[in-house]
Amino acid sequence: MTDRHVPPPGERFNFAQHLIERNAQRPAKTAFIDDHGQLSYGDLADQVRRMAAALRACGVRREERVLLLMTDGIDWPVSFLGALYAGIVPVAVNTLLTADDYAYMLRNSRAQAALVSASLLPMLQAAMALAEGQGGHEVGTVIVSGGAGEPAGAPSSPATLALGPLLAQQAPMPAPAGTGPDDPGFWLYSSGSTGRPKGALHTHANAYWTAELYGTPVLGLKESDVLFSAAKLFFAYGLGNSLSFPLSVGATVVLMAERATPDAVFRRWIDHRPTVFFGAPTGFAGMLASPALPARSRVALRLASSAGEALPADLGERFTAHFGVEIIDGIGSTEMLHIFLSNQPGRVRYGTTGWPVPGYDIELRGDDGRAVPDGDTGDLYIRGPSAAVMYWGNRVKSRETFQGEWTRSGDKYVRNADGSYTYSGRSDDMLKVSGIYVSPFEVEATLVQHPAVLEAAVIGVPDPDGLTRTKAFVVLKPGAAADDDELKAFVKERLAPYKYPRLIEFVPELPKTATGKIQRFKLREREADTRRGA
Repeated sequence: MTDRHVPPPGERFNFAQHLIERNAQRPAKTAFIDDHGQLSYGDLADQVRRMAAALRACGVRREERVLLLMTDGIDWPVSFLGALYAGIVPVAVNTLLTADDYAYMLRNSRAQAALVSASLLPMLQAAMALAEGQGGHEVGTVIVSGGAGEPAGAPSSPATLALGPLLAQQAPMPAPAGTGPDDPGFWLYSSGSTGRPKGALHTHANAYWTAELYGTPVLGLKESDVLFSAAKLFFAYGLGNSLSFPLSVGATVVLMAERATPDAVFRRWIDHRPTVFFGAPTGFAGMLASPALPARSRVALRLASSAGEALPADLGERFTAHFGVEIIDGIGSTEMLHIFLSNQPGRVRYGTTGWPVPGYDIELRGDDGRAVPDGDTGDLYIRGPSAAVMYWGNRVKSRETFQGEWTRSGDKYVRNADGSYTYSGRSDDMLKVSGIYVSPFEVEATLVQHPAVLEAAVIGVPDPDGLTRTKAFVVLKPGAAADDDELKAFVKERLAPYKYPRLIEFVPELPKTATGKIQRFKLREREADTRRGA
């Protein structure tokens, strides 16, 4: 299945211990830099072992879950790896959701403890109160990062402890839990771009495979690199970028708690001089449109990476023209943990998602389940060692997605003559106009080439005859102007005439997940409500 030999983990394998051993020879090297300080590899190993001991002391047992609701900072990797070291399963969740979402996740995961940033403690408390009214939760201890500690007076329920003092009073756990490569390691919830989040269960070996097959050989990461990811650690993409990949080679990571605005990103590019930056198309569009975009001479970038949605060719070309740096666009998923199809340094074809990452097999299948020929659109299936085991407590969705050795991505692609792949949208976003498939992404990628357009999203809406028409929701750049006819003509000049959007609505912003994916299903729901007169 792979043309790159990577030795599999042994019968006993604990991913946290694996990373500690990888960096044992560089204890003084800086592992993480956040908004408040730095942590060396030696101190990271000590803190991880103390975190493991603390969780066990709080009564959390092997394979039980702990909710990890924290902004990006040094305490995040300490908490995540500490849980893994103890054989406990961290459930890393999005920090930008609602109390109702967290109440669902608490009940769904049956978390026995919660690790939370002080700024998010009120939200967690609201979620626990909601969960109590929905059947209850099982959280017995809340550990707060950056908090003042256990409140004075009567003990709270659940017990609330400050992470710093808790770690200081623990002796490091002397040895890791005797986990195996296929033991439960951690959960990540799907982003919810198509509905209710699902908890994808990953093993201890899965993060190992993404680093060995993609982080090191494709990105060419090395100890001297400084990595900075706009995608947060709770996101599968961010977890690889800011933890699995750099810690596998002894690199340094810059962590940022705040939202990845262009100004916040530029500040860290200049202050910390990262050599590799990980972003998403929406972020790259915003940065290139910013008047504060730094000159090439002010940054130290050697490579950029993009995922989350397909990167429009225009964005990649403009970024490279300005910085002299390639953006390596790829596709990954929560279910596969990281990128399995990607452009590569020195082999970039903008407008495509590149070629299969060695170690992963790709198939495009038609509605009949058979492989489609080059040039035809098909459903994307992936086979590789980093696939999740299942969605927790959701057998129907697990069977739909995890089909034997293969994982169904829910994306549609076309394989080109040179073996590269071009994105054609989500399976449920594809449109048939006059009996012909139209890719929303292709229309969106053309619209954003217009100098006045910042972002665009395309959906299908029914006409009075029940036939599908394409509708584009367009966000203009600040101070820019364009009208319907101008944009329609712009698309007609560049695509087959039937692909131009029949309807255009100008909007101030597009609905997105916290990880930047456009939620087209929300636009469809809004259109349906409008037609019903809601």
